[in-house]
Amino acid sequence: MGGKNNDRVSRIGSYAIASSITDATCFSCTTFNILAPIYKRLDQEDPKCRESDVKEIWLKRNKRILDWLLCERSSIICLQEFWVGNEELVSIYDKRLGDAGYEIFKLARTNNRGDGLLIAVHKDYFRVINHKELLFNDVGDRVAQLLHVELIPRFSQLRSNCIRQEILIVNTHLLFPHDSSLCLERLRQIYKILEYVESYQKDKNLNPLPILLCGDLNGSKSGHIYKFLRSQGFVSSYDAAHLYTDADAHKWVSHRNHRGNICGVDFIWLLNPNRYRKILRASWGEALSGLLKYQLKRALFTEDSAFAFLKGNGQGHGISYYAFCEALQQLNLIGHCYGLNKEEIHELWVQADTDGNGVLDYDEFKQRIWNAYSGQGEKVNEGDRGESILAMEQTIGFSIKNAVLFPTEVEKGLWPEDYSLSDHARLTVVFSPVRMPRSQLAN
Repeated sequence: MGGKNNDRVSRIGSYAIASSITDATCFSCTTFNILAPIYKRLDQEDPKCRESDVKEIWLKRNKRILDWLLCERSSIICLQEFWVGNEELVSIYDKRLGDAGYEIFKLARTNNRGDGLLIAVHKDYFRVINHKELLFNDVGDRVAQLLHVELIPRFSQLRSNCIRQEILIVNTHLLFPHDSSLCLERLRQIYKILEYVESYQKDKNLNPLPILLCGDLNGSKSGHIYKFLRSQGFVSSYDAAHLYTDADAHKWVSHRNHRGNICGVDFIWLLNPNRYRKILRASWGEALSGLLKYQLKRALFTEDSAFAFLKGNGQGHGISYYAFCEALQQLNLIGHCYGLNKEEIHELWVQADTDGNGVLDYDEFKQRIWNAYSGQGEKVNEGDRGESILAMEQTIGFSIKNAVLFPTEVEKGLWPEDYSLSDHARLTVVFSPVRMPRSQLAN
């Protein structure tokens, strides 16, 4: 990641965000799940009583949301659970954000779910090059937005013929993990996003660009998606700004869900072009292995007993493909509409069966399933390393200057009872463009 920790802005709350973006070298990004009125319950005893039925209430709350957003003046605004199905609410956001200088893009979830996504980028900071919509067409009717933008000439200190000043912005809202069987579907969603972003850059013949992946990922720092994104070189901006490690997962939250649980699920992920990462397909295969191990451990298997379980009643010293599939079904990883498909099962098997003899011995099981997935990035195909350095020599990245959650109590792992703006906190991060010379890329 470009820049050093000692150039971070001192944290004094949301006002630090507003003041820091007056610096011509900085821009800010806000992600916020604003809780669609069609989902907000007014009476916990009566689930049918929703805020969408009382115009005075949802209108007042959304005007307050807009007041906060316009006061904060973020260069990029990414909203989830935006009530696209209500024309009056949509027109209010269009009017106020438009008058404030934002260009707005909206995307509804499939099958007329009523809510969707919104990205607004300020015209003083960005010129929009392209806007793409990604429809997952899955069990949760989830979607994602991709915005390809260029930083405008206010960043003149970085403007030259040999430096790219473009960035990809992704906004999404992943499926809620109602139970552990949905872990795979949520992993698929993030994989589809990264696959689409990779394909977009290849189709447009672009050198690797910085990527901001924003939204409500409905998963914590201990989850599969967090590890998968890190394996691809992404950095959680809030955690990086606060120097948090995996052991600090409890120090902040951003959501109180309908079950009353509080957790940290809202992220702005940064991927700089100098972040070497594993081949996407390899990371995906390792993520599948990690999911299998998770289900094995959840069933209270140890390493030895897990191998015996996968082997089943088969003869010999290894796991057959048939026994492997039988075990996957018992673990509820196949046999339903969002379970592993044939291609994914084959991919998981081929990755584990390293010698290709059709049987997994104990060493293959241990290395390729039980200990395969660390979730760490920074690995690169050595054959591509030199070419990548030359390709990325003429680009920029971003350093993380500041990161703030609001309400401020959530930064201490607490949820304030008097907070009524949403059931999510608002996350804002300030970034500063930095040059990425050859010496830095080669580290």
